Amino acid sequence: MADTNPFNFQTASWVRDAGPTDAATLIIAGDWAPIRAFAPLIESDPQGIYGDVLPVLQDADLTVVNLEAQLSDIGGEVCKSGAVFKGKPCHVKGLAAVPFSAVTLANNHMFDFGVEAFQQTMRVLDRHGIAHTGAGMTQSAAEAPLILEAKGIRIAIINLSEGEDLTAAGPAPGVAGWNIERACTRIQTLKQDTSQRLHAVIVIAHCGLEYIPFAPEYVTNAFTQLADAGADAVIGHHPHVPQGMFFQGNTPVCCSLGNFVFYQPTHLFWRKSGYMVRLHVSKNGVVGLDIEPYRIQARGVQRLAGPDRHSFFKRFRQISAPLSTPEGSRQAWQGFLDYYGVTGFKNEVNMILNKMEETPGKGAAMFRNRLTTAQHVHHWKDLLTRVMEGKIGQSPTWAQDLAREWLTSQIENER
Repeated sequence: MADTNPFNFQTASWVRDAGPTDAATLIIAGDWAPIRAFAPLIESDPQGIYGDVLPVLQDADLTVVNLEAQLSDIGGEVCKSGAVFKGKPCHVKGLAAVPFSAVTLANNHMFDFGVEAFQQTMRVLDRHGIAHTGAGMTQSAAEAPLILEAKGIRIAIINLSEGEDLTAAGPAPGVAGWNIERACTRIQTLKQDTSQRLHAVIVIAHCGLEYIPFAPEYVTNAFTQLADAGADAVIGHHPHVPQGMFFQGNTPVCCSLGNFVFYQPTHLFWRKSGYMVRLHVSKNGVVGLDIEPYRIQARGVQRLAGPDRHSFFKRFRQISAPLSTPEGSRQAWQGFLDYYGVTGFKNEVNMILNKMEETPGKGAAMFRNRLTTAQHVHHWKDLLTRVMEGKIGQSPTWAQDLAREWLTSQIENER
């Protein structure tokens, strides 16, 4: 694929305007959850989990991370399609130890233990002075933007999620759901509201199919719409692996940051890699961007350096290049569909049918989620259409090879 991305993969940066020196820095990080092996580490040494990433975070003027677990000691586990996560109220010190300026809450785990646990989570965050956005007791509360300010620079954060397991807010509490038209209107309203004195509007979205190197077409199309509506940057997470970036005009779009402080008991290489985005925001908007990659290890995160850093950006360039054009993005998505194929579809359906035999409620939740959540709807619809048209296996080899690598490549030694 032709590489027309203005991001400098050698310096890991992009500069739109090097003129003003009044820029504030905003770091956005991916999924954070005090679960599994990281739970006791966060409890005993809340700063230690960040390793040499901590000074990078503390050097920024503003920091935002995706809180992907309730912090609560109440509530019962809900019946849903996937895993359920919950930390304890005391785990908030892992956020306060940085301290993070704010957390985003629009994700598929913010209601895993019900509404009361969500309300307790908000109280815990409020007590520790950590701002939050993306979920609420009403749709308007969930969709309300978060305004952050540093060095006289005012930045609005709009947060949304696919509302997996029907958790989008409406008459009932929930997350800011996957309504791109509404999100575009929110961006335009903020841009036109001179009373807010905003210098940038940043969209952070939790969406896409997990574990694959390229965002599905519906995601890149949605991110393009958000940029065209006036977003100054669009940042995605949820796939638990790093995905590439592209530019819509002067708007940088990062499809997936990957895991951050989120432990998965696996040796799969790309589930243990991720990156943070540092945005430079002046009174002229977003004027620059840096990327800081890291490795997730048994005792926390560690910045990539030397050959590991070089290798990361070599792959990052490869997964970013196709996204520069609609056709490249389409071919990248089709490469995954061809790798997954009829066999993958049959295996997934059989797995859900077996689950319905063992635990009917869980199996029903899994099937319902495949029929109602954008990532699964597009996955199955696009795959089955490809089978009907006899096109399985016709995508470019590079797209299939990268899909295979992201889904199978192993870490040799985890430290």
